[in-house]
Amino acid sequence: MESSRNYVLDWVSKNKQDLSNWNQIIWNYAETAWREYRSAKWYVQKLRDEGFTVEEGSGGMPTAFCATWSNGDGPVIGGYAEYDAVPGNCQAADTVERPRNGLSKYAGGHTDPHSALGISSLGGFLAAKNTMEKYNIKGKLKFFGEPAEKLRGSKPIHAAKGYYDDLDAAISFHPFYMLPLCNTTRWNTHCSVAFSVMYTFTCDNPETWLSSSSDSPIPASHASARCPGATDAVVTMYSLSKMYREHMLSNNMGWSMNETILNTGQATADNLPSQMAQIYYFMRVPTIEMAEKVLHVLDQNAESAARSAHCSWKKDWITKSRMGLANHTMANLTYENLKVVGPPHFGPKAVEIAKGIQKNLGLQPMDKPFLKEVETLIDPKEAEAKLRATLPSWQEHFTSDDYTEYCWHAPTVRLYVGRPALKAPSGYSYPSWVMNALGGIPECIDPMIYSASGTVGLTIIDLLTKPNLLEKAKQEFFKRTGGGINGTKWVGPLSDYEPPIHFRWPEYVTTERKENEWVIPATPEEDRTSKESSIVKQTL
Repeated sequence: MESSRNYVLDWVSKNKQDLSNWNQIIWNYAETAWREYRSAKWYVQKLRDEGFTVEEGSGGMPTAFCATWSNGDGPVIGGYAEYDAVPGNCQAADTVERPRNGLSKYAGGHTDPHSALGISSLGGFLAAKNTMEKYNIKGKLKFFGEPAEKLRGSKPIHAAKGYYDDLDAAISFHPFYMLPLCNTTRWNTHCSVAFSVMYTFTCDNPETWLSSSSDSPIPASHASARCPGATDAVVTMYSLSKMYREHMLSNNMGWSMNETILNTGQATADNLPSQMAQIYYFMRVPTIEMAEKVLHVLDQNAESAARSAHCSWKKDWITKSRMGLANHTMANLTYENLKVVGPPHFGPKAVEIAKGIQKNLGLQPMDKPFLKEVETLIDPKEAEAKLRATLPSWQEHFTSDDYTEYCWHAPTVRLYVGRPALKAPSGYSYPSWVMNALGGIPECIDPMIYSASGTVGLTIIDLLTKPNLLEKAKQEFFKRTGGGINGTKWVGPLSDYEPPIHFRWPEYVTTERKENEWVIPATPEEDRTSKESSIVKQTL
């Protein structure tokens, strides 16, 4: 058994360069939610090359997939890759702020980064698969492609359509994004409920607006007042919902609601009203009941906004994601394996890069520029105590991520490994481009990938070779759900909607100007900077 565990770590060590290269591919694709076409295609081909059977477009989602590999009868272990980037975060792997070559700064860029999340999980599964072959370990691996995590997109749909129902255990990995959840596993306080909706306002009958003139040959006479239209409805909706936020839920807890205006109507300088506009709301709340209360107020606001602007309105679901469910057996097992592998450690080259960023920002470079927490383990129970210190005692869930969907179908662990983050001088906050850049610089991000891959791989092998341990995790799941799936405490899938892929989500486009450019083109200055950067050697 110890030989098989050593084999996992040997595989990761021997494939470090491949893992690094693969991360660079996905990081540079930087495709955003529901539009991760090249990223998904890359994973599908890689998994097929490794012997997996892959269903493309799983759950009716074009950029999702479900890959399986089996070595005979045995437990089914699940995991996944995410690969969606974030609009407006285009940053080169550099020590200065600039977009990737040839792109607008408003293009997609990996922030967390999901590029390394996916490759780390893939590395762990491939290490386990090769170990299973070497030592004839029985079992089945089920590896998912989960697009649009930033919208909590695919996992609620995969869950509702039964893709997780045969899992015996699942492993969720994420680069750390907040302290104290760094180089540890979640204990009791897992992520909360996430609901999101799209409100669409349409002005279909502007000619019936109260001031329309009967003596004009056109519905929108230049001599008449223009009908307010859809843009006015969205602005009203935005303002009302900001105003009423404190009347939705109590402020004595951690919750959030954010919005973005997706479309603003295609109005012209003519006397035509905006025909269609859309505003998207995303809320993170501790319970489903609280989410429903927020939605009730938003619906009222939409009705008021539509009436005031002579529009009609409709609501489309983007996500309904459940809260998480703890499993101490899985958390302990995975953390013990993280202790074996160790946290990330940054070499001299990474330190020089970090100091270069500090210097370029006008700061005094530090001898040890990385946060010490990124290179330090923290016991899950200790991390839990620190996290709870900021929350009311009754609040059971905090922050949001849709890995929680796996939690209700099998014993699930949430693993966090440190990503590169810099120490800040007192009173200083780094601009967001810094962490985005570090996620694309191999010397800085690769240590996290290696640590996470080894930890995931070891955990899979333990679950397959230690039946008593897996049974303990399943019994805990059974108890926490009041009898397993459909038990008295079990929360079933909430998704009752089709994949929301038809909206105008931000994406790359091909035009006569350029192939694969962002929907917002690069400015002449950005193009000039790109050309200069291809000539001038960067200090990396």
